Amino acid sequence: MVFLFAVVSAFGLVTAPSLAQNTLRLDADGNWVPATSEIDPSSDEGVMNRARKQLAENRPQGALALLDSWIKRNAAQDKPETAEALLRRGDAKLAMKDEYEALYDYERVIKEYPGTPQFVTALERELEIGLMYLNGLRKKTWGLRIDSATRIGEELLIRVQERAPGSQLAQRAAIELANYYYRARDLRMAAEAYDIFLANFPTSEYRELAMERRVFANIGRYKGPRYDASGLIEAQYLVRDFAARYPKSAEQIGMNDALIARLDESAADQMFETAKWYFKRGDPVSARYTLKRLLQKHPDTVASDETRLIFEKRNWPLPPKRTKRTDDESDSADVPSTSTDSQGTLKVGEKHAEPSASETPTEPGPAEPAKEQPK
Repeated sequence: MVFLFAVVSAFGLVTAPSLAQNTLRLDADGNWVPATSEIDPSSDEGVMNRARKQLAENRPQGALALLDSWIKRNAAQDKPETAEALLRRGDAKLAMKDEYEALYDYERVIKEYPGTPQFVTALERELEIGLMYLNGLRKKTWGLRIDSATRIGEELLIRVQERAPGSQLAQRAAIELANYYYRARDLRMAAEAYDIFLANFPTSEYRELAMERRVFANIGRYKGPRYDASGLIEAQYLVRDFAARYPKSAEQIGMNDALIARLDESAADQMFETAKWYFKRGDPVSARYTLKRLLQKHPDTVASDETRLIFEKRNWPLPPKRTKRTDDESDSADVPSTSTDSQGTLKVGEKHAEPSASETPTEPGPAEPAKEQPK
């Protein structure tokens, strides 16, 4: 046994140097060269190594000068080191806090060398710069950071998603962009961004957060009973969906039946306010139509109780309760609407159109219908 160990040890001592001498590697031209051979500092690979070393030693000015000179000399040649040179030059500019200029080099790598390993690294750099801009960093102009760069940050995060769809980079860019809109209180864009994120990454670890914030973004878009309440209708469905998927979290943050009831009350208040505006405009037919829809869509609200009193006071028959509510359903046969043609002739029985949000009434409230009822 001792003899065997001695033989093995001797063999190892004899062969180890020979193995080290026979170790080979591939050079930039694809040729096998001994691993112990030194790289010529003036060669293309040597220049890249020197630039990387200077960046690692926090000497970006020297790396920038070295790479600038190399790129100018080899601009007319399509060398494999060009992508690396552009990436490292961008890194040098970024280290010198000139991130906007660095974007030009990263963009060249992304557009001209999409099949290289540097492609993903350049995307990572653009993502980081975009996050810096969205987190408050201003763009440098004449040496001073005075210009807002949030639009550039948004564009960078959108580009990352387009250039690497389905990747971890795209997932991070999507959730960070949605979170930025949410922080900035741009709730319409936040709701859309979370929708896109959930559609593109249905199994993401951020799915619960995205669903929660999508609900609150839709609720936050509602400004009061005199404004559009379409977001509240969607929010009710989203609350039910979230509570079904994450019941424990929904209970902790109050996303339950109580919230749905409050949303129902707010939607009913908006319809009641619209009906009151019709009364002020001398259009009882449109007001009756709106109140009827209120009773059928929101029967268990305070606004519906006030609506029933109005129906009793005016001797209007109460509409039948719906067994299945649909948003697009209308009962024009029971409550005919009126309008006038170009000659002022009264027309009865045409489908009533709700006031458009793009029209501006003469007083605060819902928008005025396109044509008033003649006196």
